[in-house]
Amino acid sequence: MSDNVFLPTGGWRLWSQFSLRGPGFPAAGVLRLAPDGLAAAADKFDRGTPLSGVDWTAFEEEFGTAAVATALELQDIAARPDFRAAVAWQNRTVLGTGIKPFLDWTPTAAGRSSMPRQREELVAHYWQRFCVKNDTIGFFGPVGWGRWDLAREGVTVDPGEGLIAESTVYFSSWAIDTLARVLGEDPALRRWTPPRRVSFVRITADTVHLPGRPPQPITPDQRELLSRCDGTRSPVDLAAQLGRTEDEVLAGIEDLTKRRWAVWRLEVPTTAHPEQHLRSTMERVGDPAVRDRALAKLAVLEQAKQRIHHAYGDADALSAAMAALEQDFAALTESAAVRAKNSRTAPCRSLVYSDCRRSATATLGSAVLAELTPLALCLTAARWLTNRFAESMTARIRTAYEKLLAKHGRVDLGALWFECLPVPHPDSTAEIDRIQAELRERWTRIINAPDGARRIRLSSVDLKDQVEAAFGEPGDAWNIARYVSPDVLILAEDADAVARGEFELVLGELHVAMNTVGASLFAMQHPDMAELLAETTMDFPGPRLMPMLPKEQPPRWSTRSRPALVRPEDYFAGMVDYTADPHNPRALNSADIEVLDRDGRLLAILPDGAEFPLLDVFGNALTNRVMDRFSLRTNAEHSPRITVDRMIIARETWRFVAAKLEFTAEKSEARRFVKARQWREELDLPRYVFVTSPTEPRPFYVDFDSPVYVNILAKAARRLARTDPDGRITVSEMLPNPEQAWLTDDQGQRYTSELRFVAVDQTGGAS
Repeated sequence: MSDNVFLPTGGWRLWSQFSLRGPGFPAAGVLRLAPDGLAAAADKFDRGTPLSGVDWTAFEEEFGTAAVATALELQDIAARPDFRAAVAWQNRTVLGTGIKPFLDWTPTAAGRSSMPRQREELVAHYWQRFCVKNDTIGFFGPVGWGRWDLAREGVTVDPGEGLIAESTVYFSSWAIDTLARVLGEDPALRRWTPPRRVSFVRITADTVHLPGRPPQPITPDQRELLSRCDGTRSPVDLAAQLGRTEDEVLAGIEDLTKRRWAVWRLEVPTTAHPEQHLRSTMERVGDPAVRDRALAKLAVLEQAKQRIHHAYGDADALSAAMAALEQDFAALTESAAVRAKNSRTAPCRSLVYSDCRRSATATLGSAVLAELTPLALCLTAARWLTNRFAESMTARIRTAYEKLLAKHGRVDLGALWFECLPVPHPDSTAEIDRIQAELRERWTRIINAPDGARRIRLSSVDLKDQVEAAFGEPGDAWNIARYVSPDVLILAEDADAVARGEFELVLGELHVAMNTVGASLFAMQHPDMAELLAETTMDFPGPRLMPMLPKEQPPRWSTRSRPALVRPEDYFAGMVDYTADPHNPRALNSADIEVLDRDGRLLAILPDGAEFPLLDVFGNALTNRVMDRFSLRTNAEHSPRITVDRMIIARETWRFVAAKLEFTAEKSEARRFVKARQWREELDLPRYVFVTSPTEPRPFYVDFDSPVYVNILAKAARRLARTDPDGRITVSEMLPNPEQAWLTDDQGQRYTSELRFVAVDQTGGAS
């Protein structure tokens, strides 16, 4: 295997390992929903042909027969144990409210009333996600892995045995947090619950400082107690250390919490296995009766989770086990077992979720690496984006620093953090909008596409100097901005075609200033996390300063997306949320970190004297603003496909006002299908597309040869038109399409896939 992999242009190192993302059902599954010959029959009716008469009547009969056949196909899909298990993991109530009635129905042309059609669309919608969406969740979106081996040419697949090598069931963090809150209400547990100083509370000799409030006096006894409230010492321990009675210490802690200087509750740090930490906390309780009472309640949920693991792929057993867990949870906590979905709800609304490792692995060779020069051009522009944003935010953070310094004569990180709320700065969204617009303008000038062009083919040799002039400069942003995680897809008939040189590459999303492979949902599914940690150490030989992140933050942030590649030498700074293990000696309070100006650079000075660029602790907040901002597309009605060498760096894309799509209003399915195909033909849209709508949670697949997927498109357009008469849907060509899948399993079935690389900037210094 190849340990050091560099892009052809230099300046960027690729991790030797990459994530192989793909769904858990074969790509050909969606083709089952495109009836043979129906599209050709529909295309006999062009815009000038009336949809009436003998020919139309014959077509309606053919359409009705095809619709019944499709319904039977969907019933066959809905009856599959693996499909039903996948739905159970997503939303098990749908099995009873939608899937079961659909399976109990006997399809006929006359019997396809509104409700059966809705259930057809329900199954088809799930099916497209399970077959052609490269999501990462559960066995229907398992995490795969691959490596570079530059001694080889193309791509090699080792299918392994079966689809899944390993599966794990995890508790959602909110579920264990809820149980911890309930356990903490036991009065007998209070004396064993360690209090913790609020992370942004700074203590001096005789005062306490909180951001935005005047200094408050503190007595010597209060100071002595508060300084020892570090989240590791129980009131029993504190009483012994201070030589006071437990009652005195309990009263003192109560006073500190009322002053909002300390928190006194059971806290569970961010971790993939929160129940394990809660168990270890309870096992430290010195009173056997109190300890056993708490552990017994936790054991109820642990055992229920284990039953879910054993029922993993059996939809009925899985549903029963999930229902039992929900009942146990509701009884123990007197809380709802499923959180309502709304704008304030982060992912992982259920009590548990699952992640899996794919059996198949892939190896990439020199032929693929040689064609990644266009990717390097895009990474250069992404680095420019983060540099500009870092400059802008540094200037604004410095203004906040100087304001605090003039007022207090000293600045701690907690005070500066609050001064910059909403972090990283109130102007941050407007600034990244401006910088993104400038990036697009520069790319537009470089590409110089003729008006109305559908296909643009360029050479990286011709673009290199222009890209360097527009974007070329060393990296000089925050620490994690050295990372960019691009999704690259291989467009080939099969794996052998790559070795023959018969392939193209497609650039998917470019995740800026982040190592997505280091997120929990990926890293926890690696067979040897030590290998990923070794890659991290190559990038950062010394310790890093990292902010403690909230456990959840709508709409995307959750425990699954938390950074998991953490080493013992790394520091954590608690800002507002304190989500690290307080027993970690390198978990620090922001109030204890001083901010200083050294030779024009703002530095965070830790209590042990370690120094880090201040921007590093703002890193995740900065990344949240830039991570999805790299795009060559404008908001034009049409954007061409742009190919550089053998890499498509932008798919062809169209934007339509949903309310103006006439075919969506047709009541007759047959007419809707024919008019949708006429519309597609006039615009020369591809057969396979992905559609994005502001009213839909995620992009969805449409096959214009499939009436059921045309119906789903029409419904989405109508929904958007009702919400926003001027709202636009975005249609993008699907590349590769379902017929171009090279990833196989041990049965020879083919799956769509994408490669999630980790690219590391080599031009700047590691923090």
